Amino acid sequence: MTAKKQKKSRKPENPDDAEIDDIPKTVEESAAAFPIVGIGASAGGLAAIEAFFSAMPADPDMAFVLVQHLAPDHKSMLTDLIKRYTKMKVFEVEDGMVVQPNCAYIIPPNRDMAFLNGTLQLLEPNTPRGQRLPIDFFFRSLAQDQNNRAICIILSGTGSDGTHGLKAIKGEGGMAMAQVPESTEYDGMPRSAIATGMVDYILPPAEMPAQLISYVTHAFGQRPRITSKPSFNADDALKKIFILLRAKTGHDFSHYKPNTINRRIERRMAVHKIERLDEYVRYLQQSPDEVNELFRDLLIGVTNFFRDPEAYKILEETILPRLFKNKKTDAGFRIWVPGCSTGEEAYSIAILIQEKLDAMKHGVKVQIFATDIDSRAIDTARTGIYSAGIAGDISPERLARFFIREPSGDAYRIQKSIRDMMVFSEQDVIKDPPFSRLDLISCRNLLIYMGGELQKKLIPLFHYALKPGGFMFLGTSETIGDYMDLFAVIDRKSKLFQRKADLRGALHPKMTEFMPPLTEAGKITRLAAKPSGENKPSLREITENALLQHWAPVGALINERGDILYLHGRAGLYLEPCPGEAGVNNILKMARDGLRRELTTAVHKVATHQESIHRPNLKIKTNGHFTYAHLTVRPIHCNPSVDMPRLLLVVLEESRVQDRKNPRKAPDTAEPVSAADIDGRITALKQELRNKEEYLQSSNEELETSNEELKSANEELQSVNEELQSTNEELETSKEEQQSVNEELSTVNAELQAKVADLARANNDMKNLLAGTGIGTIFVDHQLRILRFTPAVTQIINLIATDVGRPVSHIVSNLTGYDRLTEDVHTVLNDLAPKEIEVQTHAGVWYLMRICPYRTLENVIEGAVITFVDITETKQAQMVLRDAENLRRLAVVVRDAYDAITVFGPDGSILAWNPSAERMYGWSESEALKMNIRDMLPKNQRTKEFNTLQKLGQSHTLAPYSTRRVSKDGILIKIILTASALMDGNGKLYAIATTERVVA
Repeated sequence: MTAKKQKKSRKPENPDDAEIDDIPKTVEESAAAFPIVGIGASAGGLAAIEAFFSAMPADPDMAFVLVQHLAPDHKSMLTDLIKRYTKMKVFEVEDGMVVQPNCAYIIPPNRDMAFLNGTLQLLEPNTPRGQRLPIDFFFRSLAQDQNNRAICIILSGTGSDGTHGLKAIKGEGGMAMAQVPESTEYDGMPRSAIATGMVDYILPPAEMPAQLISYVTHAFGQRPRITSKPSFNADDALKKIFILLRAKTGHDFSHYKPNTINRRIERRMAVHKIERLDEYVRYLQQSPDEVNELFRDLLIGVTNFFRDPEAYKILEETILPRLFKNKKTDAGFRIWVPGCSTGEEAYSIAILIQEKLDAMKHGVKVQIFATDIDSRAIDTARTGIYSAGIAGDISPERLARFFIREPSGDAYRIQKSIRDMMVFSEQDVIKDPPFSRLDLISCRNLLIYMGGELQKKLIPLFHYALKPGGFMFLGTSETIGDYMDLFAVIDRKSKLFQRKADLRGALHPKMTEFMPPLTEAGKITRLAAKPSGENKPSLREITENALLQHWAPVGALINERGDILYLHGRAGLYLEPCPGEAGVNNILKMARDGLRRELTTAVHKVATHQESIHRPNLKIKTNGHFTYAHLTVRPIHCNPSVDMPRLLLVVLEESRVQDRKNPRKAPDTAEPVSAADIDGRITALKQELRNKEEYLQSSNEELETSNEELKSANEELQSVNEELQSTNEELETSKEEQQSVNEELSTVNAELQAKVADLARANNDMKNLLAGTGIGTIFVDHQLRILRFTPAVTQIINLIATDVGRPVSHIVSNLTGYDRLTEDVHTVLNDLAPKEIEVQTHAGVWYLMRICPYRTLENVIEGAVITFVDITETKQAQMVLRDAENLRRLAVVVRDAYDAITVFGPDGSILAWNPSAERMYGWSESEALKMNIRDMLPKNQRTKEFNTLQKLGQSHTLAPYSTRRVSKDGILIKIILTASALMDGNGKLYAIATTERVVA
């Protein structure tokens, strides 16, 4: 449960009610103060700003400070633009500028701005461009400085800047407005603010001035103080409000501090312009929604990550090491954070624990129970998404390690490992049963809003919930009050406490550890433990038992209050049961006459001074006669490593010598008394008087202690009674809750079955996709162990189903000329750069092998992916293109050659004819291709010439020789002829090529 949580740097109460010594103000000065209105805008905000200031009068008795996202490297023209739409004075802020009413102040570029003591302070930004949140920064400073006089307005813009600052202003009792999202150009900032549920007015910019002036008039003009109206009973009206709240929400605020309640009610009355408290009661009765709004106002939680860093540092360095010390791996941690609000405090503790676990390499299970009565705050905490403004509260290292930036860039999500520690639930710490067996309770800035009665109930409740030795972490303005007997102070400034041991629960199993050995002088001994399974006692045990039963003195182990923790021997001669109900046996109450006074005094002295006291020959009245005994009280010094309270040992030993030194004499035998006897008698009387005074003093102290214990016991009984009533109500509704849970489980089960079916279908689709593409794929981890592969890859690497889990280097591949697969995969994993290589199998098939890092959705490298794409056809096409290119180049040579080049078959038919042959002989290419080579030979040389050319079939080449050819015109042309045989792949002649040059 949470009421409003306050900043550490200020007093928890309203400045109107708190005592602030260093800034004295009179009532007139406070009333004369004017509100400061902070305006935040970003993209699309110029139109909204113009509409706002156009509707604002020249003298609203307010100051306006505009924080706009501006380009850091350009001069801003915003000041000049706003001057066109308002009659107020408009300034671009200079460092230290004093704020005056009826003025507007504009932030300069590349600066953060804060408000302090009525002045605007400029600072250089310390975060990179794109991560700055100037609106949040200013709103927070405004809240800390102006408290309930702070007002904020969120206009058009992207992201969530301003949301954290709005929460801070609402936490101080200020007012918040936001632009209607439908009227914005960019609705990110207004929607983020509205989603908090803390915005008082959602309006278009043109309607904001009228509502703002109306609110300020009611809130800061003639303010309706709850206790100032004599015409009605304010206490009765407040009780009616508590009744309406309890009826609507189930929560009782009647025991909260009045200042907190009054401040919230006054603010709601100002929002609705209601002057009198009885009128507000009627408004609550007529408007159930207003009851919910008041409830939410009472629960405004202003919290952030690692709030009060010094306290968290002490928690980290002092408390956590003590919790981890001697912690078994399977024991686990249980932590409770009541009043967790939106979860920042709980997550902060989880982060500290995770850091400790990582440093110590522990595997301890951690459960952090975070509870609150605000269901909306719990929903926010469960989601674990926070605006980008948390970057100002968390170190960059922790932000990068424990948070994931959302794709939109305006929010962070808590890491899953931290979220898994948390259990968020809705709980009222006042009436709901607490958690138990806890190692740590962190209840910071919750008790300060509760009255004394609630605090007295919760502190013992926390003591009950903690394990022995558990720790409690309170806020800097909180204390444990009168319960110092329940908690030990670890750090007073940081309010860290440790639960004191449950005396009886701790002592009973371990009493033998504190029993000293018995000696001839009569000290108590501790018998050796009898081994298990031994039925027959030894002679030593028989002897020792007999001595203890008949000759050992009576001994009692007690605490400082006299409660008997362990009793040895037969004590009936010295102690008797107290009349009344049986309960804790207190030795001071059970002591017989003659022993009680000396025993009380001795116990008090030994408990105070920790020194032994011996009182010999005490005369103790026992059932009609007297018994003489020696009394000894000594402190017990336990092992310092054991967390135990102070213990005392009382020993009563029967006196063997009765006091017969001064027997009473008969009256008739009186003898004269000497001066020495008189002095001795006076000394004895003085000693007896001194003993009685000491006894009287110790009795008074015991009486005071008893009264305090009775008062505490009464309060505890009342608390137990309330808890039992609450438990009974819960049991009555448990059946309905179980039925509801069963229905929810059925729904969840159906949803899970549908998701399993979807997952199976998706798995089948993925399997068919990988198989259908024909691309061989292997998935390997960092150790190059095979995780999965597709069927197509088995043609390249000899894989079978049982190879999953084996290193890929152990598998034989069908690749030729490539054996660097392992080295290349390691290179890719180290450099995170993909690599492509063309490889060939023994069968002559070519593949393009591509190695890429395997990235998860969280951008974590978990191995590599190796793919093989068949590029054989591409390779063949490349070879064909290469051959065609070679032929093309040869054709160019033939075409452009000066000599005549001809090609003819074995039968003499002409197959090729270049342009030079056409010029030399006169026949065109088309004509020549229809001719036979014999047609060009002189008739008297045809047979000889053709036979000469036929010899190429044996020698492939002929030496150049001179011959003749006949042209188209019938002219004989003398030429030098070079002939070459053209052979196919089988060495068979398929053509003859000739080169012919004219001889001059």
